[in-house]
This record gives sequence, structure tokens and C-alpha cells, in this order.
Amino acid sequence: MKKIYLFCSAGMSTSILASKMQTAADENSLPVEVKAFPHNELDEIIKTLHPDCILLGPQVKYLYEKTVNDFGAMGIPIAVIDPTDYGMMNAKKVLKTAVKLIKSANK
Repeated sequence: MKKIYLFCSAGMSTSILASKMQTAADENSLPVEVKAFPHNELDEIIKTLHPDCILLGPQVKYLYEKTVNDFGAMGIPIAVIDPTDYGMMNAKKVLKTAVKLIKSANK
């Protein structure tokens, strides 16, 4: 089971996207767990739950460099969700991006 964790400022819109991504994963029998968290829990979540992919909401893209600097060495792929996909709640596309990131990190 791969863990795809989304982080944004409050976790509200991101939790809707995470839920839609989980539904898409379940429909395609993908063994993933998709969850959303507020960005202030990022350090704690990474250290305790060890996600396989970290996606940042467009509204917290300013955290990207710090997140890569802090956790990039752990080999966890980190990306900012495409603002258009986020705005359109394109869960399938965001899920595909996350799966690709995990696959390329595992090579």
C-alpha cells in the first residue's frame, strides 16, 4: 500500500481532492492510501507515517524548496499539484502524477 499525502493551508479543498483520488484509485484497484493534512503537520506526518509521495497544494507551493531541502534526501518524491488540475478537482490526473512520481523514485 503506497501512501500519497496531500498538504495545503487548511486541508479543506485538498481533502475533497484526496477523497476523489482515493475513489479513483479504488475503482482501478490501485493499492494506495490518499489523505490530506494541513501543512503545519508536514514534519510530524513525514517522520511518523512515512508517505511514499508528498503533494503540495498550489496555495503552499512556497513550501516546496524547504520541503525538498528537509526531506528530499529520504527519497520521497515531492511535487506541487498543478493549479489547473487542483482547481478542476481532476483527481485522476493528480493521482496519475503521484503514481508516476512513486514509480520513478523507486527505480
